[in-house]
Amino acid sequence: MKKGTPSLQLVRGTLAGIPSIESRTLGERVYRGLRDFLMAGQLQPGQKLTLRELAAALNVSPMPVREAVRRLAAEGALEMLPNRRIRVPVMTKVRFRELLNVRLVLEGLAAEAAARRIRSEDIERIEALNTTFAVEMQRRQANGVRLFRLNKDLHFLLYEAADMPLLLTLIEGLWLQAGPVLHLSLRMRANANARGRNPAPNWHKRMIVGLRRRDPATARRALVGDLTSAADQILAEGSLPD
Repeated sequence: MKKGTPSLQLVRGTLAGIPSIESRTLGERVYRGLRDFLMAGQLQPGQKLTLRELAAALNVSPMPVREAVRRLAAEGALEMLPNRRIRVPVMTKVRFRELLNVRLVLEGLAAEAAARRIRSEDIERIEALNTTFAVEMQRRQANGVRLFRLNKDLHFLLYEAADMPLLLTLIEGLWLQAGPVLHLSLRMRANANARGRNPAPNWHKRMIVGLRRRDPATARRALVGDLTSAADQILAEGSLPD
């Protein structure tokens, strides 16, 4: 093994969060598994992998992984390199800000639409997720991966309630690109909570108020505040290149 090349065992550990894919569910299931893993922010910007490593982690042959990677590369979520290597795109400050600005528009639109259409039971589900999210935040050593999954589930329950399938697809594409850098947000949110400075649960509460009142403007403002505060933490951390 070349110096500086991660071992297969190490890579498997990194990819342990991907659920194993049964052989009869190849194709779309492989694509969805990798897609969900990227959206969960569990790969870092610039991280390199191989088709063999991904196939071993998923317990499938390289062929369906290759097709899934090609689809994800077309969506801007992965980059194809020579020698069957794959890289998570590097997120620069410029690209991150552009991505944020587009997210504010599209996800804000979804929040407005959801405020008009959401069912009462879905508001209760969003509130329950935020309660669990806030409790996790209060732990001395908050689990960043769990925080992100709770936050993602909360947001996508909101976006699905908008009942705008095309808009939902566009938002999923944005989260695909944003996911790898969101591990920074997870760490920053957990650290900020330890210092009593994490605003996320409060933004969620304001959003829920807007949903209960069927007030699109309030729901949108809270959503924009939530995304902006998380982005500010990431930019302040200073890890993104120019």
